[in-house]
Amino acid sequence: MNWFKISLQLNKYPINRAQKLLRKIQNIPESDYQNYLEDQKKAIVQFHLTHNSYYRDFFGNKYFTNWEEVPVMQKSDLQRPLKERLSDGYSKRKIYVGKTSGSSGHPFIFAKDRFCHALTWAEFIDRYNWIGINLNKSLQARFYGIPLDFYGNLVERFKDRISLRRRFNIFDLSDQKLEGFLDRFKKSNFDYINGYTSSIVLFAKYLDKRQLVLTDICPNLKVCIVTSEKLFENDKKLIETAFGVPVINEYGASEVGLIAFERSSEEWLVNSESLFIEILDENNRILPYGEEGRIVVTSLYNKAHPMIRYEIGDTGTLSKNSSFKRPILKKLTGRTNDVAILANGKVVPGLTFYYVTKSIIEDAGSIKEFVIIQTHIDRFKIEYVSDHELSKVQIHKILSAIKIFVGKNLKVDIERKAVLIRNKSGKLKQFTSLV
Repeated sequence: MNWFKISLQLNKYPINRAQKLLRKIQNIPESDYQNYLEDQKKAIVQFHLTHNSYYRDFFGNKYFTNWEEVPVMQKSDLQRPLKERLSDGYSKRKIYVGKTSGSSGHPFIFAKDRFCHALTWAEFIDRYNWIGINLNKSLQARFYGIPLDFYGNLVERFKDRISLRRRFNIFDLSDQKLEGFLDRFKKSNFDYINGYTSSIVLFAKYLDKRQLVLTDICPNLKVCIVTSEKLFENDKKLIETAFGVPVINEYGASEVGLIAFERSSEEWLVNSESLFIEILDENNRILPYGEEGRIVVTSLYNKAHPMIRYEIGDTGTLSKNSSFKRPILKKLTGRTNDVAILANGKVVPGLTFYYVTKSIIEDAGSIKEFVIIQTHIDRFKIEYVSDHELSKVQIHKILSAIKIFVGKNLKVDIERKAVLIRNKSGKLKQFTSLV
């Protein structure tokens, strides 16, 4: 039974039609692929200029003449009520709505039309087939967070069950909890691991310390897929040694989907079917293959919400061996996170704070940017940029979220700033530990 596909269809995502289009795109010869991309780029811009008043205003009420004049979208451009950004004929009942992680310090709510969302899943199914993983049959050990409120937790657990995913709670990665992870691998025939890099690295370090190899305990395990955070080469070697399986890099963002996926010879093949990826310099000029710059993404099929020349928040380089049909990501300066160690010995991955940010994101986008700093073993500081001071209700909500997701008896200082300090690449690091 194809439970995964059935679950998509029950949620009115036309996965069969999406897979048919994906195969059609993949059959376009290299010689015609530039024309395909140019046609789709022009079509999606024209669609939103015609059917989306927000994008028309953002574009400047000009006619589309050439691609280089299309304005680059920043995350801050999208921090306004979602209903103001939707195209004509689309409402929350007819679309997929999600929240970005805020890993770059810029949280916002986004939308995809149902066909666009189905196409994203068609691409995941296709890429996972490259490495012998069948989403309808393969059992996943999922190293992600999960909502801790009763309803949110119940919904996510149900989705995990029908999607053949078994979730590992990454909010506490102390040795005692990691021993529980090990027991689950002894009892279940997991086919693959998927999750946040930092959490998987911590589990690998635990196994290495115990001088254990995971495939000796779970022989069905075939591969480990890491996502959301940069994977350093020494960590990759550690995971492969401790798990006994190859490690695959996945690069994506919830608002646009799968951006690149590692295949053979450690090449990251960029998604050129439903996305158009550019590398731009500081003046928004397109850089040639081989030069490093800002990664900018265009979603070619999202009609519900414009994601056109959208700056993702990372820098990278496309290989000189790239082509229009087969772009290769040579280098990625990705999103990295520290780990927080608390006084009681609890180890909390930095991306745990993603679940804190979800509690403070508002559709109105009142919080523009934020960073979280661990200043002492029991003290954290939140610095934020907003048009208004946080209310007592909002502050209470933040403190409650930290108590739930991170730990009790923690001191939290909250300070509004005019601007936040960035690193040399211009990015904000959402979480930093000074301990």
